[in-house]
Amino acid sequence: MSFHQGAPTPHNEAKPGDFAKTVLMPGDPLRAKYIAETYLENATCVNQVRGMLAYTGQYKGCPVSIMGSGMGIPSMGIYSYELYAFYGVENIIRIGTAGAASDEIEMMDVILADRSYSTSDYAQIQSGFTGNCLPASPELNAIITETSKSTDLHLVTGAVSSGGVFYREEMQRKPEPYMKEVKALEMESFALFANAKALGKKGACLVTVTDNKRTGELLTPEQRKTHLGKMFTLALESAIRM
Repeated sequence: MSFHQGAPTPHNEAKPGDFAKTVLMPGDPLRAKYIAETYLENATCVNQVRGMLAYTGQYKGCPVSIMGSGMGIPSMGIYSYELYAFYGVENIIRIGTAGAASDEIEMMDVILADRSYSTSDYAQIQSGFTGNCLPASPELNAIITETSKSTDLHLVTGAVSSGGVFYREEMQRKPEPYMKEVKALEMESFALFANAKALGKKGACLVTVTDNKRTGELLTPEQRKTHLGKMFTLALESAIRM
């Protein structure tokens, strides 16, 4: 289904073998740079095309890659598809930020998505999937859940909503029925899970709650980049068990 036969791609200059089998994907490429430089040993930048930075190094002696996904379903759709299809990547963990969607969710809670709802037509156009909900990989989620038992973070497992629009005009809207189940709002997991399903790969999504529209709480961009260490550590510790 691709016009491209292998790596590099139009969006990624990395060579075959440059990526580890497990890739962590924050949305912000500068966050990818920060994580690589802070947590990895011998980190090497393997992609700079369009500023979407990617690094491969070692965490506790195991190879791990980190690459930005960009913002939104289309961007995640391109980068995760290429990693799976052209670079031999088996596992991708999205590590991002999200807004609280439930009264039980507090700022800085970490949400492990077990499923992603969306009104996006990405999966239908990409592979013919007509539903509005896609699951995370149960194998990856089991590893992440087990790994989290050795941390002190508050991990909440549940549904997320993967939206296609960040700014919405004020108007009357009928809430989607699935919103009653949703813990957090983000914008990338649906594309990741769709690509994993289509290609027989594994995908997971960890997000830290960094804003709450009901209370007006909001982390600054600098805080978003540097204050998410517990989630980064959980993802890295999980990655070396995959």
